[in-house]
Amino acid sequence: MPPFHLAFPVHDLAAARDFYGRLLGCSEGRSSDQWVDFDFFGHQIVAHLAPEDCAGSGHSGVDGKEVPVRHFGLVLDMVSWKVLAERLSPHVDFIIEPYIRFEGEPGEQATMFFADPSGNAIELKAFADMDQLFAKE
Repeated sequence: MPPFHLAFPVHDLAAARDFYGRLLGCSEGRSSDQWVDFDFFGHQIVAHLAPEDCAGSGHSGVDGKEVPVRHFGLVLDMVSWKVLAERLSPHVDFIIEPYIRFEGEPGEQATMFFADPSGNAIELKAFADMDQLFAKE
């Protein structure tokens, strides 16, 4: 699968470097005084200094939770998801605490939502059975 590319606004590049680099463990690629590339688990994300664009988004109901409409994230294996959930717990205020969504249904998944220092919502999810990623029934 080819890596995706995502650019997003941040209010402070130093805070982005600390969050994505130190906390999430994303190595840094190219950068300037206006943007920073990160290796987001094999994908290229770019934090652009644009404080005026760091606004929240609406929410949508999913499985009884209010999910931020504008978000990005990853689908991980279950072991990696659990390790990250444990590592992040003391350092982030979860928008949605780690839990199992659609339990016992097609597409059952572990999920968690949190925001970076600029308010960009991130979802990390995992499937015990990756064949369920697009399951309908």
